[in-house]
Amino acid sequence: MPLPFLTADRAFDDVADDAALPFDDRDHWRRPYRPGPWRVGAAALLLLLASFVLFAAVIIAFADSLAGAAICAVLAALIIACALRLLRMGTWVSAQGLRRIGFVTTQTVPWTQISAVRTAQQPVRWLGLPRTVQGQALVLVRRDQRAEAQPLLTDRNADFLARHEAFNRAADSIEVWADEYRPTA
Repeated sequence: MPLPFLTADRAFDDVADDAALPFDDRDHWRRPYRPGPWRVGAAALLLLLASFVLFAAVIIAFADSLAGAAICAVLAALIIACALRLLRMGTWVSAQGLRRIGFVTTQTVPWTQISAVRTAQQPVRWLGLPRTVQGQALVLVRRDQRAEAQPLLTDRNADFLARHEAFNRAADSIEVWADEYRPTA
């Protein structure tokens, strides 16, 4: 079974120097980096929990309590949906713009509304928790000045914690997408 998210980094490693974007179909939304081990580990633990809840649903169904089994099955489906959404979180790019997918919300910004995408040293949240530490962030600066610069990626989030080279590759590739599609004015 092909797993396309595992080949995201290899596509940028194998590209020739004269081609900035190694993809043929640039209208397709893609994440230009692999999910990090913290994110994959948390999703794996959620899927393990869902398997236990589904096993409990089967045991409850054999005990002739179909309402309890249905509640456990719905809970397991909810846990599986949370694990899949956790794996989908991140920054995605295409020819239309940037898409930042969070756990609950998704925000798409067209390239015409983007002023700059740059790397900056600033306080960043550690693994998405309220605690902040000094680190690097890839920030999005919009053309409308009413919104402050939003961090797209940080080197301390679940994708790049202790993977500084992967953060640099991902930040560079997103900056290349921005340079390619962002209108200069």
